[in-house]
Amino acid sequence: MSLNHIRPWRNIYRRESRQIMVGRVPVGGGAPITVQTMTNTLTTDVSGTLAQITASAEAGADIVRVSVPDEDSARAMKEICANSPVPIVADIHFHYKRGIEAAEAGAACLRINPGNIGSEARVKEVIRAARDNNCSIRIGVNAGSLEKHLLDKYGEPTPDAMVESGLDHIKILQDNDFHEFKISCKASDVFMAAAAYQKLAEATDAPIHLGITEAGGLTSGTIKSAIGLGNLLWMGIGDTIRVSLSADPVEEVKVGYEILKSLGLRHRGVNIISCPSCARQGFDVIKTVEILEDRLAHIKTPMSLSIIGCVVNGPGEALMTDVGFTGGGNGAGMVYLAGKQSHKQSNADMIEHIVEQVEKKAEELAAAEAAEAAEAAE
Repeated sequence: MSLNHIRPWRNIYRRESRQIMVGRVPVGGGAPITVQTMTNTLTTDVSGTLAQITASAEAGADIVRVSVPDEDSARAMKEICANSPVPIVADIHFHYKRGIEAAEAGAACLRINPGNIGSEARVKEVIRAARDNNCSIRIGVNAGSLEKHLLDKYGEPTPDAMVESGLDHIKILQDNDFHEFKISCKASDVFMAAAAYQKLAEATDAPIHLGITEAGGLTSGTIKSAIGLGNLLWMGIGDTIRVSLSADPVEEVKVGYEILKSLGLRHRGVNIISCPSCARQGFDVIKTVEILEDRLAHIKTPMSLSIIGCVVNGPGEALMTDVGFTGGGNGAGMVYLAGKQSHKQSNADMIEHIVEQVEKKAEELAAAEAAEAAEAAE
């Protein structure tokens, strides 16, 4: 249940934008912020690419992007799109025919820069293919690949140069009466990306795709993305996000959800609140949390679990979670259910008991949500 009505300082007022569809997934217009990732397999390896897409979808990815660099990749897209559990965005650079082929193969969206794919006639062909195949477009501006005339004008990549590039591309689509587009303005520099996105948010009502590009490895990239995307999301900017990590795409999805969960923007699965542990702990908190994260990964129902090593903060944290465990003495701790003290539990059997309690609570919450939805539909 949201506490925003009594805690107004927790409110995030999202920027108003138009809504487009990426396949069956709405983006913008107040729809939930979607989480994306991108495959890093060879697209021609259809089985490997589909396996990565499926794993990402199971982790919660709403949309997955696949690179289409050549004709063989474009041919592979037909089978990939037909068998993907989520809508596919075709990543297109420079060659307009790949965009046409991807749209005809079933891609739900094309990621292009209209100004980089050739003459006006070629741009019109791609737009026609997108329109004929119910395919949306993402304009993907990147500080590392700005047009030469903009680099000459500004001297280097800048937020103003990025936004000008984006607005130029928007004009191309709008001049061709195509409005099913979203836009990104990515940079690896957090300050540049944040400044560009703020300017972009003021200049257009198009849905915005957020990302800090080439953010780095799992740890450094997570931190950089959390700072960059987190600040923009906190300002209400962003309708769909992709965390760019030199890591398994599943990790990008996990980090994306953690960023959204930390801001109360979207919840999926168990949010574990745990202490860093110290000499007061009544059990091995770090090992326990590591095991529970793995054992509870299958739960998709949004809920909270507190695992606190001692009674200093444990009871207070447990008051605000669905299930809680606070370490005590004599090899046992206290279990809390729905914020209330319930019963003692031995440390020896604690993990199995917590898993059982969380699964039970998840079933209850899911059933209540289903009943509420059924009532609202009547």
